[in-house]
Amino acid sequence: MIKLLVLDVDGCLTDGKIIYSSDGVESKNFNVKDGLAITSWIRMGGQVAIITGRNSTIVERRAKELGIQHLFQGVKDKATLLKELLEELKLQSFEVAAVGDDFNDYEMLNFVGRSFTPNDAPKDIQALVDVVLSRKGGDAAVREMIDMIIEQNDQKEQFLSLWIKG
Repeated sequence: MIKLLVLDVDGCLTDGKIIYSSDGVESKNFNVKDGLAITSWIRMGGQVAIITGRNSTIVERRAKELGIQHLFQGVKDKATLLKELLEELKLQSFEVAAVGDDFNDYEMLNFVGRSFTPNDAPKDIQALVDVVLSRKGGDAAVREMIDMIIEQNDQKEQFLSLWIKG
């Protein structure tokens, strides 16, 4: 059973575009469908980690807004950091699902129990992962991943009960 979701940001939670205004302010687009799935996963007792190669106050704000428990920015070796996190959390790699979209995610994706990538990832990443999602990064690809994991974990009723009272 998957207990921890590991998310890359640029190209997974966003479309990968980084926009700077003329005064240097950075902006990113996040999909609310991803946010609802992430907060639902957390409410169901799951854990979430963001592991990203860049540093961004926007990502820090989004992680806090969603209640993401583990945020790691400016990471050059994502697999090593993830192994350290799993030791801390007393989890095994087969209890982890990750989504990544490029070569800096390769080792991390190769390490986890279930690996996912948006459909606009490079072909070598698509060949590595367990699931190539039908959606592009930033277009609710993370929501699609979480929906699949909830189904595989047999947690659909628990997920629906968060939102549908009956």
